[in-house]
Amino acid sequence: MTPQLTAPEVVDDQTLKALIRQQAHEARRLQEGKDELSETIMNRFMGLPEFAGAKTVKFYVDVRAEVRTRQALPAALATGKKIVVPWCNDMGMLELFHLENMDELTLGMYKILEPREDLRRLPAKQVQPEELDLIMVPGVAFDRQGGRTGHGKGYYDKLLEHSRPDAPLVGIAFECQMFAKIPMMSHDIFMDKVITEAAIYEGLGRR
Repeated sequence: MTPQLTAPEVVDDQTLKALIRQQAHEARRLQEGKDELSETIMNRFMGLPEFAGAKTVKFYVDVRAEVRTRQALPAALATGKKIVVPWCNDMGMLELFHLENMDELTLGMYKILEPREDLRRLPAKQVQPEELDLIMVPGVAFDRQGGRTGHGKGYYDKLLEHSRPDAPLVGIAFECQMFAKIPMMSHDIFMDKVITEAAIYEGLGRR
């Protein structure tokens, strides 16, 4: 069931986005059976024709109440594809890391699983956004048109600006994070697909 806002009045799009984030965070926190639902979602993602045809695939490593991705990473690595995960540098920008085995990840300052510091700057480990063939995108909330809102920091907006237009963007979320409509600004990017445990929604993408 698509969540509906209970606020009596919404002043503007920024206020609406803030309300959506608040409700989505709470719904995700309370979601039961996250491990089982996440397995379904990740199986859907890795069953996509776009996944089968991709050579370089960007995952994310889950934090807090997000859809669990880390248990799917060993299977993804076993496919022989180039698996890429992001990390955040001191400037607040996402950088991309070529992950070859799970030992290359370690718990960081905020107990977030991230690439080891001694490996991040190795030339062989650095990946440019233009190299990605398929991009998994986390989010706080989505709609069925591929609209997305994150935490409002713009981390992924900056990364996606530099990805190839032909590289599909796939949002990953629990069904409880799906809303009727996410307010989208002119610079916001629609997903090509959004995958939940209940469905694969076809988004508007960047066309």
